[in-house]
Amino acid sequence: MKYALIENNVVKQISYEPIEGYVEVNDDVFAGMIKKEDGSYDDTDEIKATTQRVAQAEADAETNRASGKAKLEELGLTDAQIKALMGVE
Repeated sequence: MKYALIENNVVKQISYEPIEGYVEVNDDVFAGMIKKEDGSYDDTDEIKATTQRVAQAEADAETNRASGKAKLEELGLTDAQIKALMGVE
């Protein structure tokens, strides 16, 4: 367990030692999270948006790699040549 300093329903600071004014929280609670009405904690909308952008960028990169590999195959390159060029298996 760890402990959190919460101000205006926002986790301001985390401690692994009990400190006066801090409340006990689960290990999956981090500074910057928001305490919801039901007592659970959630990321801010900004963190959620950033996480979504990162996931989308990773998905786009994978799609682009697959598309590029397919185009090279259409041009007649062998799998070994593609791997040598791109490191794609």
